[in-house]
Amino acid sequence: MNISSAYIHIPFCQQICHYCDFTKFFYNERLADEYLEALEKEIHTYIPHEKAEVKTIFVGGGTPTALTAEQLHRLLLMIENHFMIDQCKEYTFEANPGDLDLEKVKLLKSFGVNRISLGVQVFDDDMLEKIGRIHKVKDVYTNVDRLIQEGLTNVSIDLMYALPGQSVGDFERTIDEAMQFDLPHYSSYSLQIEPKTVFYQRYNKGKLIKPPEEDEAEMYEMLQSKLASRGVKQYEISNFAKPGYESQHNLTYWNNEYYFGIGAGAHGYLPGKRTINIRPLPAYVKQAMADGRPILHEEPVGVKEQMEEEMFLGLRKAEGVSMDRFERKYGRSIHDVFGQAIPVLKERGLLLESKRHILLSEKGKLLGNEVFQEFLLD
Repeated sequence: MNISSAYIHIPFCQQICHYCDFTKFFYNERLADEYLEALEKEIHTYIPHEKAEVKTIFVGGGTPTALTAEQLHRLLLMIENHFMIDQCKEYTFEANPGDLDLEKVKLLKSFGVNRISLGVQVFDDDMLEKIGRIHKVKDVYTNVDRLIQEGLTNVSIDLMYALPGQSVGDFERTIDEAMQFDLPHYSSYSLQIEPKTVFYQRYNKGKLIKPPEEDEAEMYEMLQSKLASRGVKQYEISNFAKPGYESQHNLTYWNNEYYFGIGAGAHGYLPGKRTINIRPLPAYVKQAMADGRPILHEEPVGVKEQMEEEMFLGLRKAEGVSMDRFERKYGRSIHDVFGQAIPVLKERGLLLESKRHILLSEKGKLLGNEVFQEFLLD
């Protein structure tokens, strides 16, 4: 089984943000201990004997750094016991500014973690409070300094735009402040109103108003141009990096490669199937402790679905879908499989074709879902 990567989910947070629909629960020390035990059972089911060799490991959440230093040590040890860390090119932990004290930073570094993804969102204390964040802008400065001093220089920060009450000028100030850190990687996402969130309830009651679509488009275009002017290139719809610092883990997803999905609510992609884990914490723990297989649902993925997903995912990348790679994987040329869709989309100005790649045009990026629809095979 050629599994490229592992995603490990830690569902605990000190506070639940108003926009978040990921699998998450308020941190509780006893629950976190039980969860780690269940998590180890699940990992052991996938990797019972020799350590697995993967290119990337991503520990996300929730907030993995919401764990105590002792629990974090236990988690890092568990990962080290099942994966060949010295062969892993990129080992990322998500963190929130304010959660990373010096002890935790040193722990992460000592276990081979070499990339940190910080959930900053905006450089505006009032806005942070309005969206349910508990960190302050000063915490970002403290944490980035601390990480760099300890040698963890591969830092990415997440930013959000199209937030309630956020003007184009507000977001411009956030981008400008973020760029002053001169970091190798930035991710940025527009607010999506997801069911079962505080913002969803407010939106339905008419108490939450998003900025108009033209402001959202202006924020996105400004983000692209400002980062490009600093040599931070867009390599995917929501991701920007200095050359050589593209997230290798996220490229696993967009290149449609296999990965383990471990933990409550985690999604995995294994040969022939996609897996979705049980989401509620007690049910996940119970099933993982019983048989190490806390899977809620398995979706078979045949060659037809694989080829469709190759297009949906690959077109998110700035370089697009590699024609050579497609042919190597599926034994058929991309034009043989999608010969009807490609010329039509090119004619409509939504797709471009270079010597080796099929990619979205600027117009196509704005109408991505419309483009993807055309790659569904009968």
